[in-house]
Amino acid sequence: MYRKLQTLSAASALAIGLALAAPAFADETASDENTIVVTGQAKIGDYGIDLTARDLTADPGDDFERYASGAWMDRTEIPADRPSVGSFYNLREDVTEEVNGLVTDAPAGSQYGALYTSFMDEKAIEKAGIAPLKRELAQVDAISNKAEFARYMGSTYGKFGGSLFGAGPYADPDDPTMNTLWLSSGGLGLPEKEYYFDEKFAPQRGAYLDYLERTFRNIGQPDPREAASRVMTFETYVAELNWDAEQKRQIEKINNPMSGTQLASYAPGVDWNAFFQGNNIPPQDRIIVTDNTAVKAIAALYANTDLDTLKLWEKAHIADQASPFLNKKMVDSRFQFTSALNGTSEQRARWKRAVDTIDGSLGEQVGKAYVAEYFPKIAKTRMDELVANLKLAMGDRIRGNEWMSPDTKQAALDKLERMDVMVGYPEKFRDYSQLPMSPDDLYGNMVAATKFNADYAMSDLGKPVDRKKWGMNPQTVNAYNGGLENKMVFPAGILQPPFFDAYADPAVNYGAIGVVIGHEISHGFDDQGRKIDASGAIKDWWTAGDAKRFEAEAKKFGDQYAKFEVVPGSFINPDLTMGENIADLAGVLVAYDAYKKALNGQEAPVIDGLTGDQRFFLAYAQVWRAKAREDSLRNQVATDPHSPSRYRTIAPLRNVDAWYEAFNITPDDEMYIAPEDRARIW
Repeated sequence: MYRKLQTLSAASALAIGLALAAPAFADETASDENTIVVTGQAKIGDYGIDLTARDLTADPGDDFERYASGAWMDRTEIPADRPSVGSFYNLREDVTEEVNGLVTDAPAGSQYGALYTSFMDEKAIEKAGIAPLKRELAQVDAISNKAEFARYMGSTYGKFGGSLFGAGPYADPDDPTMNTLWLSSGGLGLPEKEYYFDEKFAPQRGAYLDYLERTFRNIGQPDPREAASRVMTFETYVAELNWDAEQKRQIEKINNPMSGTQLASYAPGVDWNAFFQGNNIPPQDRIIVTDNTAVKAIAALYANTDLDTLKLWEKAHIADQASPFLNKKMVDSRFQFTSALNGTSEQRARWKRAVDTIDGSLGEQVGKAYVAEYFPKIAKTRMDELVANLKLAMGDRIRGNEWMSPDTKQAALDKLERMDVMVGYPEKFRDYSQLPMSPDDLYGNMVAATKFNADYAMSDLGKPVDRKKWGMNPQTVNAYNGGLENKMVFPAGILQPPFFDAYADPAVNYGAIGVVIGHEISHGFDDQGRKIDASGAIKDWWTAGDAKRFEAEAKKFGDQYAKFEVVPGSFINPDLTMGENIADLAGVLVAYDAYKKALNGQEAPVIDGLTGDQRFFLAYAQVWRAKAREDSLRNQVATDPHSPSRYRTIAPLRNVDAWYEAFNITPDDEMYIAPEDRARIW
């Protein structure tokens, strides 16, 4: 559960993000219309590097993570309410506090003031108990046939509840200027299909079954253990039919267009007309059925499953999604389960959960206030400069690539040229004026917000793609490449130390935010991005020979990751993480090239005994420093296309010649890879 079940795996696979983060900037004065003069002190150390974090007893060639951040790791404890701690966590916490200040200063009658007040009113929430939930459960009890159930599943796109299938608009793979309907499978309560079968996840399966039983007991379901067992058995069947996580990110495999009539013939186990009617989706001539064989198989399973089991499954998902906004018993029961997934021992503070809820419900509204308060002009100006420099460096790498033919190079350069860049905040903020918020009805607020935001997203169906729309809020500590939209988005939340600091040494900014920019640019040319052309269409624009050489280098690179055992029994899956791994490596290479260009042929000064190149690589490593709980790492390895932070630090650098030179890495060092065995992708 823990995510809206109808979230499109296809769209999320194409909008590939990089988890990042938050505060404090330079003062600025304008001496004339076009000049910004910057004065001040870097937030971290004298010039952006945390020298106290290093372990100088470690050999950088044996363990560069330890060398860059070992002392920090020794003195840092993971907070009890978090699965991990690190640069990202600290920065996100700073942004959360900043947003909390904006929210608590807002009038209680304002929209996000009202939502915050309702979330913090624990007495009213306890008094209401699960009464609001009973209305939803009664609707499920009233369902009398499979067609009605299919209609109900369709309606859950805009309210609490589960669906075996997710449907929503996204750019058409063949005509990315238009939004079409995408359809994918869903239905699982555990994070990924592997959780239902792999022995290492047996404790999590047990915790999930217990959670289902508690949920049914709390909502008054007769024989809650038997009900939980039926739901678990049904979901295990669904999981068996699901595609593996790595399959779902193969763009050419998920581009399966068919009409609504063809879908009904292909997967006849579901009344698709009723399903789409439930979400007010008119008949469609074109639907992208992503994991098509899974959709077909799950439709057949649905047809062969008794209605009572389906209704129990639906009730479980309604209660799970609603529980964060209900009484303490429901909240604590859900936390007891999620803690088994990530290893936390304390619930996140209520005010932080309130801020998270506001971000999810009124994100651009609070984002507008956030950028006005915390995002200075200089950040956007300098970021635009950095992005321009990184795009130039990427262009040079493409032109200098030894294994690409001229035609493929030109197509790549065309795509790079047409890649849009969006920094800080959207040109136009969303209008939330028609979303009512009450200071004394949290559950009602969340029902209204869920419907409002679902309708907003679905309003794009059948319309031209608006590439100016954002998939993240301005205060989000993250960044992403827009896939079929061929764009990059860098929210204000990430454009702060340690990623960006107007006072920092250029080597630090290029090693931190520069690598982030390079990472997002490179997603357009990773193992999946390379299958998307300059217009955003899924199209093979490579010569056969170039594609073969790319795949050979990617295989060499992936084999390096496959050897990493993150925790006992859990190895990195290079097929799942390949896109992010390639973007990590290319991001370092492109940012380093851009840094060297920025020096204009001059030698960078030596500071604290560190050369410019050494500061560049230290900044990169310190951005990724983190400590994580074992359960959290197991979860990440099974579900996340990003490799764990340690391997995002050390694995790319083993393939970067400049890193070897900067720290005099030799064949005697543990991280050493012979030049002929290093991956040469971008």
